[in-house]
Amino acid sequence: MAGVAPARRGYAGRTAEQRRSDRRERLLAAGLELFGTEGYQPTTIERLCAAANVSTRNFYEEFGSREQLLLTLHDQVTVRAAQALLESLAGAENAGLEVRIGRAIRAYLAVTSTDPRWARICYVEVIGAGESVQRQRTEWRERIGAFLIAEAERAVARGEGRPRDFRLSAMALIGAINELVHYWSTAGQPVPLEDICAELTRLGVAILSD
Repeated sequence: MAGVAPARRGYAGRTAEQRRSDRRERLLAAGLELFGTEGYQPTTIERLCAAANVSTRNFYEEFGSREQLLLTLHDQVTVRAAQALLESLAGAENAGLEVRIGRAIRAYLAVTSTDPRWARICYVEVIGAGESVQRQRTEWRERIGAFLIAEAERAVARGEGRPRDFRLSAMALIGAINELVHYWSTAGQPVPLEDICAELTRLGVAILSD
């Protein structure tokens, strides 16, 4: 009948869109598990599909490549971490640099590092994973760097430091965070995550308050 859209077929009471969404979530879960435990390089598309119980055709419909799946996972967790960072500073507008940097680092690492699979993906497997992954890492580095520069300038306005160009300092702190968490992840997490957060807070204050 003209003007009436055809009904979408369902399977076991679920629409095609729902089934596709479920396949996508299973592939993301498989990527988290395999990339986060065995590594990105040795994990094939066939293994991802077997773990997610989907066909290779379904995989390519959702991600197009193994690199795209890694990009999606990395962006997914980094978005959540950035949001947690911002939320951690609510109500601390007038707090000093140590408090604000400490809250930000703890919130960010709680998302990216509490689960060792996410820590491995964020700080180990994305390194050398391809040009697209590196571009995404660079984009996030610039955003986080801008946040750190703003925090340093806020500290200057409160009299906690001297005005200067904080860009290199921000990049140095990001490098320290990445390298320390990389070490912590690959060494089997020899100390509690809180110790890592405390050390990075001390370092952040030293770098950004001079």
